Amino acid sequence: MYDLIADQLRSAKKIVFVTGAGISQESGIPTFRGKDGLWRNYDPMKLATIDAFYDNPKLVWEWYNDRRRNIFAAEPNLGHKAIAELEEFVKVVVLTQNIDGLHQKGGSSSVLELHGSIVKIKCTVCDFKDEIFTEFSELPPLCKCGNILRPDVVWFGEGLPQDVWQEAIIHANSCDVMVIVGTSLVVSPANTLPIYAKKNNATLIEINPDETIMTSDMDSSIKSTSTVALPELVSIFKRASKM
Repeated sequence: MYDLIADQLRSAKKIVFVTGAGISQESGIPTFRGKDGLWRNYDPMKLATIDAFYDNPKLVWEWYNDRRRNIFAAEPNLGHKAIAELEEFVKVVVLTQNIDGLHQKGGSSSVLELHGSIVKIKCTVCDFKDEIFTEFSELPPLCKCGNILRPDVVWFGEGLPQDVWQEAIIHANSCDVMVIVGTSLVVSPANTLPIYAKKNNATLIEINPDETIMTSDMDSSIKSTSTVALPELVSIFKRASKM
């Protein structure tokens, strides 16, 4: 199967990767939905909402400070690096649901962060935005205008940044191959990206140790982790390209 998929990658002019929490989990970043997906005794899916933030901004910021500390210490894994390595041979675009910046850290040059970035902070009232790589000593942190700062991420119930989402749709509509890595494909609207690609007759490849709700719609499905499958695919791709 790896040889067949490598052939599909080799014939592509543009490959789009759609990545989720699974690829970052292999760098030690906990997922929302896995067995490690709880923080203290709280459900992160209830903490990551605007209502929770306004009800208890200090608690939400304690969680994000923990997440930021964990993410800043994390390193890109072999999956991230394999995706970046493909750029030497073909146009590669990464559409990620992750907010950790590990694709960029791993060397990918074209990354759209659908759900924002944990390093980016914005004011809840004024136009202040910045990238901040340090922990906050005062929680919740305040803007110079006196209002509360928040992570510039997309919380449950919020819409995606429309400029980023429209660009993601353009890439999904114009790729030859879409590789879906480490995502359960249950979060909307990111889970519609494979549908856009399929309408353009793109080949869909899934890499996930578990079945997803769209596994049956894939052209190929590799039941493995990204750190195992992606380096193997790139290795075969490179060997064949030298022949």
